[in-house]
Amino acid sequence: MRRLPPLNALRAFEAAARNLSFTKAAGELHVTQAAISHQIKALEEWLGMPLFRRQNRSLLLTDAGQAYLPPLRESFDRIQDATAKLRQRDRSGALTVGTFTSFAAKWLVPRLGRFATAHPDIEVRLAINDVLVDFAADAVEVAIRYGRGDWKGLYAERLMTEVVFVVCSPKLLDGPAPLQRPEDLRHHTMLHDDLPEDWDTWLEAAGVGGIKARRDLAFNHSEMVLQAAIDGLGVALGRSVLVADDLAAGRLVKPFDLELPTQAAYYIACPEGTQDRPKVKALRDWVTSEVVRDAAAAATAAE
Repeated sequence: MRRLPPLNALRAFEAAARNLSFTKAAGELHVTQAAISHQIKALEEWLGMPLFRRQNRSLLLTDAGQAYLPPLRESFDRIQDATAKLRQRDRSGALTVGTFTSFAAKWLVPRLGRFATAHPDIEVRLAINDVLVDFAADAVEVAIRYGRGDWKGLYAERLMTEVVFVVCSPKLLDGPAPLQRPEDLRHHTMLHDDLPEDWDTWLEAAGVGGIKARRDLAFNHSEMVLQAAIDGLGVALGRSVLVADDLAAGRLVKPFDLELPTQAAYYIACPEGTQDRPKVKALRDWVTSEVVRDAAAAATAAE
């Protein structure tokens, strides 16, 4: 057990001794002169010896005060330096971001260049995992998750909802079996992934009967399904957030208007109490700005 004097009394003594003035110390610490005097008296009583001498309206250090000031100043300087370094580390350096494969590949990574330009002092490290990240075990500071946002012990900020619809390569709109109506799907391979909103659900919503959703090609990652669709291997159910860039670039098209809502949304999440740490907040603010940017681009495209 360390037997230390009260910290406020030490701060008061260091400021008064350095300035040789209770008045200046009070101004520096934003307290009254009486408070400084009270703290000094308490410290002298704790130590059992005087630290100051008052002589002709001037303030002088006793021998004990002169011996006490240098190591105390050095200690405060070291605390200040350590604090500054810690705060700087929280504003710059590496930031580990957890997310899942499809979102990283189709949304996050293509946009990270803008974050790097806006925050050149922050190095983003992606921790890709298709199960819910364990912030403590995986040393992840912030994550982008897909779900309902009800994660105990986490701050979760809703980013985007999405809808599911059919997408395909533009070349499937023409050719020997052009994809013009939902019924034309019977002539095409239906690509599958692990979406809860599956082909049977979409076909039922479209009022299409007599078509069996064959699992000719199945994948466990959405970005693989979308790449297969881009390559013309079949028709996919695309999630609006993940296919936005491919639609804008013309790599995919949306042949039908029918959209299915999803039950979940994208959230940016972090342990409670860490959401306003400078690096975490920088990423939160940037992701939010990208969501707004995407919404504005979609609105412009729809005009």
